[in-house]
Amino acid sequence: MDQPEKKIVVYQVFTRLFGNTNTSNIPWGTIEDNGVGKFNDFTDQALEEIRALGVTHIWYTGVPHHAVIRDYTAYGISDDDPDVVKGRAGSPYAVKDYYNVNPDLAVDPAKRLDEFRALLERTHRHGLKAIIDIVPNHVARHYKSLSNPPGTEDFGASDDVTVEYARNNNFYYIPGQPFRVPQFPDWYKPLGGEPHPMADGKFEEFPAKWTGNGSRLVQPDFNDWYETVKINYGIRPDGTKDFDTLPAGFEQMSVSDHYQFWQGKDVPDSWKKFRDIALYWVSFGVDGFRFDMAEMVPVEFWSYMNSAIKDANPDAFLLAEVYNPSLYRDYLHLGKMDYLYDKVELYDTLKNIIQGHGSADHIAGIQAGLADIEHHMLHFLENHDEQRLPSPAFAGNALKGKPAMTLSATISTAPTMIYFGQEVGEPGEGNAGFGSETRTTIFDYWGVPAHQRWMNNGKFDGGLLTAEESALRDFYKRLLNFTINSSALMGEYQELHSYNRANSPGYYEKGYAFARWSEDEHLLILVNFKDWVADEYELKIPSDLITEWQLADGKYQLTDQLYQEKKYELIVTGGLGKVKVAVEPLESLILKLEK
Repeated sequence: MDQPEKKIVVYQVFTRLFGNTNTSNIPWGTIEDNGVGKFNDFTDQALEEIRALGVTHIWYTGVPHHAVIRDYTAYGISDDDPDVVKGRAGSPYAVKDYYNVNPDLAVDPAKRLDEFRALLERTHRHGLKAIIDIVPNHVARHYKSLSNPPGTEDFGASDDVTVEYARNNNFYYIPGQPFRVPQFPDWYKPLGGEPHPMADGKFEEFPAKWTGNGSRLVQPDFNDWYETVKINYGIRPDGTKDFDTLPAGFEQMSVSDHYQFWQGKDVPDSWKKFRDIALYWVSFGVDGFRFDMAEMVPVEFWSYMNSAIKDANPDAFLLAEVYNPSLYRDYLHLGKMDYLYDKVELYDTLKNIIQGHGSADHIAGIQAGLADIEHHMLHFLENHDEQRLPSPAFAGNALKGKPAMTLSATISTAPTMIYFGQEVGEPGEGNAGFGSETRTTIFDYWGVPAHQRWMNNGKFDGGLLTAEESALRDFYKRLLNFTINSSALMGEYQELHSYNRANSPGYYEKGYAFARWSEDEHLLILVNFKDWVADEYELKIPSDLITEWQLADGKYQLTDQLYQEKKYELIVTGGLGKVKVAVEPLESLILKLEK
């Protein structure tokens, strides 16, 4: 994906929760108890409101058909076993059929693909791009596709199960030994202990397969990804590679060069299966993918698959979950990803600051260290894996996220991602069943209260929001819309924090200031992470930036772009600039230079 002209904003939505208006929220509740959202709940009005929030891409999380505890045998779908399914609604990362979609999401499960296709068409009509998950590292313990295209076999259908490893096996095996369900802790029972004919502590799998996180035990631990089995990409059990590697210097080569390299090469069978899955969804109308746990799959496979995707759609949006900073450049340059999560550096640092532990001094070093790949490091403060900002375990208050959100969305040219409900301060409360509070459940049927107040029974007008929730959403709307229309945010960056820490009395470690600019837009961005006192100081602008901005000595007006109310004066004297500012507790200022 070539660098876009303006910022990208991704709205991650947990598809089965988005449109659910049921407020019962009974732990381990059924669809009849707690309700479920559908593809059709993303109405024209809903999509228009999402677009108007300042969104360019929607990541529909949980679309591929995954294991779920509900009887769909009338549609030819086999039942799933609660002993190897997390939650009642099931984990979206235990995919059961890659060529179909979750029947829970359809009004008519027999027409679920048609309903999803209609959603994609609506999404595109509103000027939005649609992303779905691909989870290449593992599949559901009971993988069974009803929708394979002609000539396509299920994973494992032709495997030699008498050996631990064979290059073209899709799975790894523990020959001659049956799988055993984990020993569950005393406090856990599948479905919360509700009787179910298949919840008997047994699951038939012979021979046992390696578990998704790499466990080679016939009885994985409860904390293992026991609901999944690991895919074999031609990595032998000793960790060596059983396939062609990329020639030296290929990190400099184009995506088309990578595509050409793999033509005619003999690759492991799993590579072909996942390439074909991705190309199926590209042809279906999906605009890109979020790849789960990409670093657990060899980078050569990504070169192979992503170059094939880009050959089919050069504009495809490819986002990967990679948490090891030492691998970032390999997965970008060799694996041909567009974007990676900036989790372990920027997100973790901002979380520490929000919680009162960390210092904004670290931010300058993070951005400097990622300068060569800053465009490719997607920024976020919430997603389905992370704690909700207002949850007591994170910030306890959605307002504490506002300065971090401003910084996250404006400090680089990278995309910004928000998680549905974040914009109205959803705290993720309540025991849904499987998993813990503080994260909105991805395993059970549930209603999301603050989001439901915005949804207002399908009007999608915020009619039931509190005044505080409405004000927070207004802040997000102003911020995100500014980012997707700003040329400066796709331009240059200079941190002003270090200079002012050294030279400006009253400028402390719980604030951060930086400049962003393009030929036609010049911005000073200031945030105050403190919730108890304003930051009052004279922001100093060093001579190199004054020269870069071509500012003569004199006075210039600065106007805040979020609320258009605050105005400040930049005074340039002898080639140095200064602005006397007061940044209120948890306030963010995006000050535009009026030339």
